[in-house]
Amino acid sequence: MTSRPQNPALAALLTLCAAGFIAATTLIAKALGTGVLGPPLHALQISQGRFLFALMALSGAALVLRPRFTRPALLLHLGRSSLGWGGASFMFAAAAFIPLSDATAISFLNPVFAMLLAVPLLGEKVGPWRWTAAAVALCGALILTRPGGGALEFGALLALGSALCLGAELILIKRLSGREGMMQILLLNNVIGLCIATLAALAVWQTPTPAQWAALAGLGALMASGQACFVNAMARADASFVAPFFYAALAFAALYDLAIFGVVPDAVSLIGGAVILCGAGLLAWREGRLRT
Repeated sequence: MTSRPQNPALAALLTLCAAGFIAATTLIAKALGTGVLGPPLHALQISQGRFLFALMALSGAALVLRPRFTRPALLLHLGRSSLGWGGASFMFAAAAFIPLSDATAISFLNPVFAMLLAVPLLGEKVGPWRWTAAAVALCGALILTRPGGGALEFGALLALGSALCLGAELILIKRLSGREGMMQILLLNNVIGLCIATLAALAVWQTPTPAQWAALAGLGALMASGQACFVNAMARADASFVAPFFYAALAFAALYDLAIFGVVPDAVSLIGGAVILCGAGLLAWREGRLRT
């Protein structure tokens, strides 16, 4: 069994890096699905491209690093990859129907689902401080959904489906990260995910433009980087500790919108983002106090 020393501070930093990478993939998926770079691509085809180019990037890294492989837990990998494909596909589809901030906020309810599942499935103890921090972060996400603004439509339901899939995937990532190496987990995830995504995309396939091919390649590379950071984070701290830090992707998405598209966050976005960061900060402060 592969095991890494517990390091909550490093786990938090890795999760923040993963959040930045994953937020960028969602923006690229939005551009691909709304016709910015050519005829709009279906979410299933975007998901297939994500797995294809992520696998290419990881395979290149594996050739250089030459990691040691062990006997894999294939059923866990199959479940994790299926949930990951579903979560990514739902999220890419949601981003084409509703504003990116709304889709991201709703899908980022997944840490709450993960924390709830971590208790019976991983045997983790979630004390009052973790519950409080998660609740604060959840309130920030709810603020960003703009209650009463029509968020509960088809796109929002897709984002909720993404949250459910990704929350369950977090549990399987934690199970795998305690027994297998990071590169093995990532390679198998993307091999299995590519097979599933390719079969699903056959019915909606259309030839991408050169710009879309480049965007799909960038999406895959960013997703691979985000996965590497997140799997390493999950191996170094409890899932219930790591998960809330992923809310930072909301702040990254707002920054990318501002820098690239000139979209200035409104008051609701700023308040919601601040509340989410307060929840993550409270969790980090409490964990640090417990280890001093």
